[in-house]
Amino acid sequence: MYHLGQDLPGHDVDDIEDLISADDVKPRERYENKKSVTVRAKKRVQIRPEGEDEEEKPKPTIHESVIPGTQKVFVKTWGCAHNNSDSEYMAGQLAAYGYKLSGKEEADLWLLNSCTVKNPSEDTFRNEIESGMRNGKHVVVAGCVPQGAPKSDYLNGLSIIGVQQIDRVVEVVEETLKGHSVRLLQNKKKVQGRRVAGAALSLPKVRKNPLIEIISINSGCLNQCTYCKTKHARGDLASYPPEEVLERARQSFAEGCCEIWLTSEDTGAYGRDIGSSLPELLWQLVEVIPEHCMLRVGMTNPPYILEHLDEVAKVLQHPRVYAFLHVPVQSGSDSVLGEMKREYCRNDFEHVVDFLRKRVPGVTIATDVICGFPTETEADFEETMTLCAKYRFPSLFINQFFPRPGTPAAKMERIPANLVKKRTKRLTDLFYSYEPYAERVGQIYTVLVTEVSHDKLHYVGHNKSYEQVLLPMRENLLGTRVHVRITSVSKFSMVGEILDNEQDWTRCANKQEAVQEILKVATPARSTDRLIQRFIGIALVIGSLAFLLQLIVRFQ
Repeated sequence: MYHLGQDLPGHDVDDIEDLISADDVKPRERYENKKSVTVRAKKRVQIRPEGEDEEEKPKPTIHESVIPGTQKVFVKTWGCAHNNSDSEYMAGQLAAYGYKLSGKEEADLWLLNSCTVKNPSEDTFRNEIESGMRNGKHVVVAGCVPQGAPKSDYLNGLSIIGVQQIDRVVEVVEETLKGHSVRLLQNKKKVQGRRVAGAALSLPKVRKNPLIEIISINSGCLNQCTYCKTKHARGDLASYPPEEVLERARQSFAEGCCEIWLTSEDTGAYGRDIGSSLPELLWQLVEVIPEHCMLRVGMTNPPYILEHLDEVAKVLQHPRVYAFLHVPVQSGSDSVLGEMKREYCRNDFEHVVDFLRKRVPGVTIATDVICGFPTETEADFEETMTLCAKYRFPSLFINQFFPRPGTPAAKMERIPANLVKKRTKRLTDLFYSYEPYAERVGQIYTVLVTEVSHDKLHYVGHNKSYEQVLLPMRENLLGTRVHVRITSVSKFSMVGEILDNEQDWTRCANKQEAVQEILKVATPARSTDRLIQRFIGIALVIGSLAFLLQLIVRFQ
């Protein structure tokens, strides 16, 4: 099993290059909402003496003949679980073809998979491209940013893998290493004349976490949210057939996974294009999930989950399905939701939350809020505050509005930045004012242990409600289900002590190799120590041989 490393939630056009219409933002419109502009003096250009050249940037090595296995590739991902799954597929194909996955310094080529949801994510992506080029690396870009805006200046001359073309990553990498620029951007993939959701789910993978399989069940969505750029990249809804999803799940469990995450831009819309539905898929999936393994359902928007609430509630009660659902509300104001074109009202969202909390014991509802949407008034924001105060969500993702080029919201007059920050702070203060786990000390849970904490000091398990429990890093604990007692809590997690003896731990993974892959990351210091000891041993042997040779020569 390979390991990716730690860096590892519709248009009728043939090519995204043709995605230009009369509705696109024009240069003049970009500045119409800037009421005051400060004129700044032009920076002086430093004149260098003749003969003094600028420091040359290192240039990437051009390989006329590429032999797989002789080059190293660094993969980095931004964004949602869908993006992470795409990166795992691309890494899997590269590894299967012979390329070595490595850190950024030793790599010959950087494969950067981007997210277009927020400006800061795109800024970081752009900075990473510039860093790679400064360091003489070949750079290939993928994901929603280049798919939605391939003509961006900073992408000039770079090879691009479109979101529907990840199954062609090997040929793009090969040609890029030869010094060529390749752009594969067709955003409607067809097989035998039928539109499909994307690359085959059966492709090889290098999982970021060998115990967790991320399965994309559909691509694109049915909405036209005015602030969202992802639609430009992923397009309209296209669902994978249930049998393909089921076969991928079976394959993942056979390879040692003990947890599956279903992901897409909107899982609630699954199947509407192929005569199926999310509940139908979920009921089929629970039949193939082995005992002690778990399924997590990904993000769903309110409009398409409303008609399936009763069945979804039943599935979330299943012992092999986490009682967890991510339902973004974005605003508590009907007026703002209308301007966003979210296709539901506050009452719809409240109905989803109330229904699930009543029917599913201990269910965890996570949600998102955008602060400072252009039309948001103080009264609108107060409605968002009252909604969040009413439900006290344990997971609340708070985002400031960022205008994404080419979206209708980018043309709207923006709220002053200081006001947006003030509202963001108020909502953040509200979120931190309550402790969702305050009464949990002493409670006993069964948890599935699948991850290592960010600080590398704990293993992470999740209970039936997908609440995070931190545990001591006991040997052989990863990939098991254990009983724990909560000893302390914080805002985002609980700390537990293990109640079972090791012989009573229930192992979920079918292959011990999956656990060993995680341990390589969890204990890098131990691996380094062993490597150092090995080199010291080799050096001692070589030194002894050299000493013996000197003695032989001296006495001859």
